[in-house]
Amino acid sequence: MIRVHHLNISRSLRVIWLLEELGVPYEIVRHRRNKKTMRAPISLRDLHPLGKLPMVKVDGKVLVETGLIIEYLLAHHGPHLAPGADNAEAHWRYRYWMHYAEGSLMPQLLLKLISDKMGLLALPIRGMVKEQVNLHLDYVEKEAGRSPWLAGAEFSAADIMMSFPLEVSVMRAGVTAATHPNITRLLSAIQARPAYQRAVAQAADKG
Repeated sequence: MIRVHHLNISRSLRVIWLLEELGVPYEIVRHRRNKKTMRAPISLRDLHPLGKLPMVKVDGKVLVETGLIIEYLLAHHGPHLAPGADNAEAHWRYRYWMHYAEGSLMPQLLLKLISDKMGLLALPIRGMVKEQVNLHLDYVEKEAGRSPWLAGAEFSAADIMMSFPLEVSVMRAGVTAATHPNITRLLSAIQARPAYQRAVAQAADKG
């Protein structure tokens, strides 16, 4: 049985969603953030030295990093959600978005979150942060208009990987249907998938 360590308000929803798409049995081990600091519990370091989630225990291994977890699960249970080299354009677009989500877009959104919380102390960098966030969101908006899904005509794990930063963009970076219609359309398609909706229900805070 695959065991998913899940933290409320976190990236681990994407792992649960993938497992729902694949129809693979799993169980959720729930962890809660500190209500004052919003940090993950330090006890997670007993499972992995960094104490970061998502974290999955599978086949006797403890895996961290969303991208690695998704690649491992796809290799063993769902290669159909990773376009193969026989479709070169979709294959390389898929691989690009798998890396871009956490390597490029999320760092900009995280900087915005931090600078927003810093108030006046962030004035020297706020303009640069806003410029970079807008640059990335304008880029994603254009790319999201090229095809129904990020890798092409078919849904893939790249859409799962990009879902979190795109949802953060709506919550914290001013993305709306008026400003970014292609991103909004893509998110609507993502959130309409039955497996996504089941994952949200499974990941919901139980109290």
